[in-house]
Amino acid sequence: MKQSDILVRPYVTEKALNLMGGTAAQGYKDGNKIEFIVNRDADKADIKAAFEERFEVKVECVWTRIQKDGKHAIIKLAEGYSAEDVGMRVGVF
Repeated sequence: MKQSDILVRPYVTEKALNLMGGTAAQGYKDGNKIEFIVNRDADKADIKAAFEERFEVKVECVWTRIQKDGKHAIIKLAEGYSAEDVGMRVGVF
């Protein structure tokens, strides 16, 4: 599978936006996460590699779940990288 086929599109909801910049004061354990719809055949390692290559950031962890509208990946960025910055680059804001 090609790297460009893995990340389909960002998933934008109010909750997803809160994950980007959420802090403990807002009731979130931690923020700095961004959510994407990904290829259903991609595993966590594929998603991590594709995201790091495309956006030139380091990924700390990837969580996935399958829903009716496709496979969702929540990607937590490493310390020193901003999910809000990535969101600005892909047009979330």
